[in-house]
Amino acid sequence: MDPLTSLPAWQALERHSAQVKPLHLRDLFATDPGRAQRFSLEAEGILLDYSKNRITSETVGLLTELAQASNLPGAIEAMFRGDRINITEKRPVLHTALRAPKGSSVMVDGVNVVDGVHEVLDQMSAFANRVRSGEWRGFTGKRIRNVVNIGIGGSDLGPVMAYEALRHYSQRDLILRFVSNVDGTDFAEAIQDLNPEETLFIVASKTFGTLETMTNARSARAWALALLGDEKAVASHFVAVSTHAGRVAEFGIDTANMFGFWDWVGGRYSMDSAIGLSTMIAVGPDNFRAMLAGFHAMDEHFRTAPFHQNLPVLMALLTIWYNNFFEAQALAVLPYDQYLKRFPAYLQQLTMESNGKYVTLSGERANWETSPVYWGEPGTNGQHSFYQMIHQGTKLIPCDFIGFVNSLNPHGPHHDILIANLFAQAEALAFGKTAAEVRAEGNEEWLVPHRVFEGNRPSNMLLADRLTPEMLGKLVALYEHNVFVQGVIWQVDSFDQWGVELGKVLAVRIQPELTGDSQLQHDSSTNALIERYRQARSAG
Repeated sequence: MDPLTSLPAWQALERHSAQVKPLHLRDLFATDPGRAQRFSLEAEGILLDYSKNRITSETVGLLTELAQASNLPGAIEAMFRGDRINITEKRPVLHTALRAPKGSSVMVDGVNVVDGVHEVLDQMSAFANRVRSGEWRGFTGKRIRNVVNIGIGGSDLGPVMAYEALRHYSQRDLILRFVSNVDGTDFAEAIQDLNPEETLFIVASKTFGTLETMTNARSARAWALALLGDEKAVASHFVAVSTHAGRVAEFGIDTANMFGFWDWVGGRYSMDSAIGLSTMIAVGPDNFRAMLAGFHAMDEHFRTAPFHQNLPVLMALLTIWYNNFFEAQALAVLPYDQYLKRFPAYLQQLTMESNGKYVTLSGERANWETSPVYWGEPGTNGQHSFYQMIHQGTKLIPCDFIGFVNSLNPHGPHHDILIANLFAQAEALAFGKTAAEVRAEGNEEWLVPHRVFEGNRPSNMLLADRLTPEMLGKLVALYEHNVFVQGVIWQVDSFDQWGVELGKVLAVRIQPELTGDSQLQHDSSTNALIERYRQARSAG
C-alpha cells in the first residue's frame, strides 16, 4: 500500500489547497449565484447543504479522485460482502447485516448471518412485548415499571442516545435508566427511587466479564436480593445481552433470556443489535424495526450512489479536506433538536475510537493527521457556551449543523425561533461581519476590532422533515459510513480499539495495591499517588 501522501491525488490537493485558502466565502457566494444549489444534495430524506464550505468544484473533483485512488469502491464492497477487513482481529465488519431485510443474504464462513440476526430480533420483539404489556412479572408478581441497562462503551452510549432521541415514541409508564460508570455514584443514583420488585436489569456484556459492567451488575444483584430475599428472583429481574452462556447461568439468569450478538459487530456499531434491547422495550418492536429500515436505506445509498452524490462520502471527504489540508483539529456536531442531546457524545466514540490511530494498516506510523476531535452540544444551549470560540477563536472548527423542519412538540413560536437560530449561526460563521459594517452601526472605533467577525468558518447543514425512528437510523448510518470512508483514506483499521486496553491492564494491577501493603513497583509519581491514597483511606 502506497503511503497516502505519495498519491498524486493527495499532492494535487496540497497544491489546490494553497489556492483555496485565500478565498473567502463572501466572495465565493457573490461571484456564483447558483452556489447553494450546486453544492447541495438531497438523498433519503436528508438535505445536505455543503455550500458554506471553503471549496470549489475543483475541490470536490480532487477529493473524489483521492477516494478513487484509495480504492474506496473496493473497500466498500469488501465490507458489505463480509471480508475480514478488521485485520488486527481477523474479523468481518458486518454491522450492515444487523439491518438487512429478512430473506437477504450475507455469508460468513458459509453461513447466512441474516437468518441469525432475525432470529434474535424476533426473540427481542417477543420479550419486549411481554415487558411492555405487563405480561412479564417480577418475582413477587408485580409488573415491571423500571428498566435499567447496565453496560459501558457501545453497550451504553448507543442505547442511551437512542432512548433519548426516540423518547417521544417511548412508552411513558416505563422508566428507563442507564448505568455505565464503575463509580458507585452512577449505580446509586440510577436506583435511588426504584423498587426492586418492579425493576428489570439488562446486563450487556459480550463476554459477561467486562470489569465495569459486571461490578455494576453484581451491585444490582445484591440490591435486588436484599429485598427479594430469594436467589431465584434473579431470573425474574435480570436478562443478559451476551454470548457467554456459562457465566450468564452462573449469575442466575435463565439463558432463555440471553440475547446474543456476534464478534463481527463492534461495540460502537452495535446499537441496532441485541444491545438495543432497552431501546426496543422503550419504543416498541415496530419503531425499532423502522429504525433498522432507516439504517438499511442509508446503507444502500452509501453502497450504490456515485461519490459526488453520496452523503457519507462527501461528508467524509470534507472532514479530510479540513483535517489534513487546513490543520483543523476538531469538528463540532450541533443538533438543533433537544432529543439529540446525546448524539454528539455517541459520535465521540464512533469517530475517535474508530480512527484515533497513528498506526496504518501496513504497521507503519502515519505521517498525516487522522481523526479530529468530535464534540458538541444541542442548540441553542451551545450558543451560550462555546460558540464564541467557533466564531472568533484562533482555531478553525468546521461544524455539522442538524435540524428538522417540523418539531415533535410544537409550542407557539418555539420551533421557528430554534430554526432561525440554526440558520443564523451557519450564516454568521460563513460571512461574518466586516469592520465597515461594525462602524456603520455607530460603534466607537476602539470597539470595532472586538465586534468584527472574520467569517469564512465552514459548516454543513443537514436538514430533514422530522426526527422519526427511521430518520434516526439514517443519521447514525450516515456517520458510521462517514467514519469508514475516513479510515479507508487514512489507511487505518477503523474497527479495532487496542488503545483502550493498556489502562485496563494497569488498573487490574493497581486495584489490589490500593488496600494492601505490597511493595510498589510503578514510576515515582504513580507510587506516590497510591501511597497517598492508602494513607488517606487508612486515616479515614
